[in-house]
Amino acid sequence: MSELSATASPMMLLAGTANPALAERIARELDRPLCDVTIKRFADGEIFVRINENVRGRDVFIIQPTNPPGDNVLELLILIDAAKRASAARVTAVVPYYGYARQDRKDQPRVSIAAKLMANLITAAGADRLLSIDFHQHQLQGFFDIPVDHLYAAPVLTGRYREMELEQPVVVATDVGAAKMARGYAQRLGEASLAIIDKRRPGPNVAEVSNVVGDVDGRPCLIVDDMIDTAGTMAGAVTALKERGATRVYCVATHALLSGPAIERLANVDVEEVAVTDTIAIPASKRAALPSLRIMSVADLLARAIENTHFSRSVSSLFNGDSSEDEDTGVGLRAVATDREA
Repeated sequence: MSELSATASPMMLLAGTANPALAERIARELDRPLCDVTIKRFADGEIFVRINENVRGRDVFIIQPTNPPGDNVLELLILIDAAKRASAARVTAVVPYYGYARQDRKDQPRVSIAAKLMANLITAAGADRLLSIDFHQHQLQGFFDIPVDHLYAAPVLTGRYREMELEQPVVVATDVGAAKMARGYAQRLGEASLAIIDKRRPGPNVAEVSNVVGDVDGRPCLIVDDMIDTAGTMAGAVTALKERGATRVYCVATHALLSGPAIERLANVDVEEVAVTDTIAIPASKRAALPSLRIMSVADLLARAIENTHFSRSVSSLFNGDSSEDEDTGVGLRAVATDREA
């Protein structure tokens, strides 16, 4: 479908049940109401969706992260299908957290490339665009045959630490693959240097730290990653950095899955703060169990991206205009999201 003239196609915001609080924050930032939608389960668990307002000819944005359970994925697909069948002019899937992204290659015999399957499902359901934050791997954008706008949470997360004026901070990448992201954080913090955790994974959700490449002795450290799942990597990195003389350690990640033993692991290490965003809804029980947890909202960032998409403005305008900036690290991204707690 060709890009719309936004002025001829009024905006409409829809939300699934995966993260209603974030959807409401985005709606407030845009000063627009969320569309009235009925989402319920039949006795056997089957999902029923009905859009209770007219969407014909509207520019529809569906806000739904796809973290577990799998019903969140199905809700997104059914919402897209309902909007398309109701004659929406354009449907943009706003997926703050893109699930199944770690299954992005066939690194073992007879395994699925589930990240590509997810892209196919979203496209087949009828989405015209995808808007997301901090893919696990940047090349996931190439899995889609529709336009993808990939945003970065770095300015939301680094703003707080710039204000703290840490003395000679070290930004620590959780592995070699995260070094590019860590370099972007280091540049945004100004005088920060870079270190890398040398780890190995003997199995899924198992991480063992074998070494730290870089000087962290007597310096505050920020461990940055795109997500915290079971927190094995983060907890191991905190311990390794403290053993090597780091004065204070902060954990920083975009997506807070916090699965299984994650809360217990983070609560039992000497970490000053665990800063995450609200791309995934975090239950009150987990927030209460981890006093060091700080949740920072990406609502303003997503609202600006939605607005720019709707009015046919470049989403890259959320970055500084200098094209020499490295967009893959988010270095040029303005601090467009507020640092308030969710």
